[in-house]
Amino acid sequence: MGLFKARMIQKFTTYLRESVEELHLVRWPTRQQAVRLSVIVIIFCAVTSIIFGFIDTLLGQVVRLYLSFVS
Repeated sequence: MGLFKARMIQKFTTYLRESVEELHLVRWPTRQQAVRLSVIVIIFCAVTSIIFGFIDTLLGQVVRLYLSFVS
């Protein structure tokens, strides 16, 4: 059991060390790039929300009309 724990600890520390090494290789965006991309994402979310809201309202009206004919 002790050998198993030692191997698990060794694997975990190797994983952490390699993760930190990979983070040093990451090319982080500049502040300007991060702000620009965040604005793009917010605008995209707003536009898609409006589109889906319109589709939802339209389909709700279609279902309401259909149910008025069936009842």
